[in-house]
Amino acid sequence: MNKHNRGENPLWSFFKSVKLTFALLILLALSSIWGTFIPQGQDAMKFAIKLGPFLFKIFTALQLFDLYHSIWFRILIALLSINLIICSLDRFPRTLRLLKKRPSPDRVKLFENIPEQRQIRTKLDRESAKNISHEVLRTRVSGITEKETSRGIFLFGEKGRYSTFGVYLVHLSVLVILVGAIIGSLWGFEAFVNIKEGGETDSIFLNKSGRPKRLGFSVRCEKFEVEFYENGTPKEYRSYLSFINDGKLLKKGILRVNHPLKFQGITFYQASYGNIPGSSAIIKIQKNNEKTRLIRLTKGKLSPLPGSNISIELADIRDDFMHLGPAVLIRIHYGDNLKRIWLFKNEKIIKQKIPGLFERFETLNPSSLKPYKFSLVDFETKYYTGLQVNRDPGVPIVWTGFVLIIIGCIITFFTSHQRIWIWITGSGDKTIIRVAGSSNKNQVSLERELDRISANISNKIKNSKEQR
Repeated sequence: MNKHNRGENPLWSFFKSVKLTFALLILLALSSIWGTFIPQGQDAMKFAIKLGPFLFKIFTALQLFDLYHSIWFRILIALLSINLIICSLDRFPRTLRLLKKRPSPDRVKLFENIPEQRQIRTKLDRESAKNISHEVLRTRVSGITEKETSRGIFLFGEKGRYSTFGVYLVHLSVLVILVGAIIGSLWGFEAFVNIKEGGETDSIFLNKSGRPKRLGFSVRCEKFEVEFYENGTPKEYRSYLSFINDGKLLKKGILRVNHPLKFQGITFYQASYGNIPGSSAIIKIQKNNEKTRLIRLTKGKLSPLPGSNISIELADIRDDFMHLGPAVLIRIHYGDNLKRIWLFKNEKIIKQKIPGLFERFETLNPSSLKPYKFSLVDFETKYYTGLQVNRDPGVPIVWTGFVLIIIGCIITFFTSHQRIWIWITGSGDKTIIRVAGSSNKNQVSLERELDRISANISNKIKNSKEQR
């Protein structure tokens, strides 16, 4: 497709428009601001509850609660990518032609009105002046061209030829960042998992859907430690994790807040911790005026009560049952009979708040098996570690894009394509060396470079005279 046909194609004209670039960037910026103010993912639930049914339907339909994974956000990124590609393709041939085009060395018009310090008068002959000028110019530019005419000797050189491609490197870096973001959006995930101390799991739960996802390996919490300040607030907590695959230990590490662990491209963050009931409890048994007995029960195991035909089994442990606090369920086997009773750790407080509750319900009455009274003393608790689990395969690509955009910006803003001309006229003791140049940008830098070249030529000429 030649340039003429491209100009006639309305689709090509639409996508090469700089106005489209600005419009898409504004839309993406507004979307990002929107995504900052509206909670995303799991955090969106609290916000969604405050909305009315109508607004909730609109927000859900527009995927505003998961904006960065929405179809329309990805479409915006895709349109910006196409726009950048077509803009670059449309302008690249022109840039390439300018790069290949080499100006003539004998451009006299450039030397009009040049300042006095760039006109060096010397008594050297023209050939010696040319040699010194060539030697100095060679240290500042590359690809020196020499031409001798009836008007004198011309030298031409240039540097920073490829600085014109800096903008294309910036375009490429933006595309690389967008590709990395899309890859992370499609194939990455954010999830969570709670692992009790001494336990392990091979599954996590996705933040977005809450569905389980297999890891392909197991994570075991060997140990969990927490340190507290004197006022009781946690100072530091850490998880000792092991990563296991097919029964083989592949990696061990200590996970702390702001010190994540990585394994097979998945990053684990220390997010939270808490307590969960263990597998044992201590209960107190009273019978009339006999001595009180303490028995340790293990979950799922029958424990006989000495001097009786009763056996007690710990069936369940809850850290908060019926919103009445910690409780355990015991099964009492006596003869061929079975009785279930929930024992509460806060029995006295519950009696004060809800008088007669235990007497109304047999399964809540600790004295329902006469002449015994059962009480919960304590039960075993274990720590669990809460892990945030993330995988983003686009991160290395995005970082590559950031490196490229830094390089591209340095080339674009801090380098320029400078062309230097030297014109040598006269002969004998009336030789004049003139220095001029042009630049595609940063004219101040060019002026300094021309002054530097002129000064170096003057010093070389002075030194050559002194040596004689």
